[in-house]
Amino acid sequence: MNKHGLFQGGVAVVQPIDRGMTKMLDEQDDLYTVLLEGKLAGKKVQEHEIVESINETIRPYEDYQAYLDLAKNDAIQFIFSNTTEAGIAFDPQDTLTARPQNSYPGKLTALLYERFKLGKKGFQIIPCELINHNGNTLKEIVLKYAKLWDLGQNFVDWINTDNDFYATLVDRIVPGYPKDRATDLERAWGYHDKLIVKAEPFLIFVIEGNKKLEKLLPLKDAGLNVVVTDDMQPYRNRKVSLLNGPHTTMSPIARLAGIDTVGKVMQDKDFYKFINDEMYQEIIPTVALPKKELVAYAEGVKERFENPYVNHELSSIALNSISKFKARLLPTFKRYVATNHKLPQRITLALASYLKIYGGRADFEPQDTPEVLAAFKTLVQNDDYVTAALADAKLWGEDLTQYTGLVTLVKQDLQSLDQGGARQAVQQINQKGD
Repeated sequence: MNKHGLFQGGVAVVQPIDRGMTKMLDEQDDLYTVLLEGKLAGKKVQEHEIVESINETIRPYEDYQAYLDLAKNDAIQFIFSNTTEAGIAFDPQDTLTARPQNSYPGKLTALLYERFKLGKKGFQIIPCELINHNGNTLKEIVLKYAKLWDLGQNFVDWINTDNDFYATLVDRIVPGYPKDRATDLERAWGYHDKLIVKAEPFLIFVIEGNKKLEKLLPLKDAGLNVVVTDDMQPYRNRKVSLLNGPHTTMSPIARLAGIDTVGKVMQDKDFYKFINDEMYQEIIPTVALPKKELVAYAEGVKERFENPYVNHELSSIALNSISKFKARLLPTFKRYVATNHKLPQRITLALASYLKIYGGRADFEPQDTPEVLAAFKTLVQNDDYVTAALADAKLWGEDLTQYTGLVTLVKQDLQSLDQGGARQAVQQINQKGD
């Protein structure tokens, strides 16, 4: 937007967790490179751009006052967040006096309250975490903290009248740092960059909320594929079901089979069939959009998965897998069961694979929140680990043992994974079909 002369903005990056990369950014004068590689509209794309819009970095775990001081800056209009699906959550242990609060919504509430006390205007708040109604959920949690911390009705009114919370959907595959090619890229570009971010050229950013945002933030006018709409659900259902869903299915099963990237999954005849069948037999029939549109999108997703330039590691997809399963696969699972009165066997195998990994029965460790890891550490002590884990509503949002036959099938899948391995389990489902 700046380069098109449409905007004169900069970014203050706030590190939401104790450990992060803002110091590395500072060492590079807050510059980093975005590398786009792949196909777009049938044409090969290989291009890179240095991002120059970061003005400062804030580490609230080291200097909380610097974080609160952002409230004084009248130039700040927008707050974007991307703290993963697990990030938009309520922590009842958070307090206003904590420096900083543990949760992202807790930190945000503290900043908003500081802004309110200064008598300043509110913000345009645009969360990018991949949960449904992310803006509404974030606002609800902020208001929950306002009540918990007894911040007063005037503050609540200010939240409601002076701040806009938007729901969003980001559709772009971003594998991250290209460690396998970084040295060659740096040599070709003539500079060092420890924070190169690789992404596919495809992009759609859907924002649900007040149309005034189109003028305040002229993303579309700058040539970006951005949609501001009154209803983002059709876009979300399509993307979460047919792109994120297969990602979340392949990640645990393929890693158990020794496969480490999305591209290798799609090159493997067993796993290609498994994921293709999941798309066409378990996902597409459950999404309330025209089949022709869904098929076209699914084929486009497979092309994106096969992108030879995007070395998308399954280990990065696996971060916070339990909340991702809940957000990305469980809705499809439920719709499938309601329609077909039977269990979707590929999604169920993914669930069993997660229980194997989180139960400490894999040769790699799960990467998740301390709360989730602690929950599984307790669950594996049960004589009936599978039933106990599936019944834990804190993990899944509901008791999954209510689905007829699920406990039995997950136990069978776990036995299959333990005895014959993930590839054999995939082959058996491929042979059986639906």
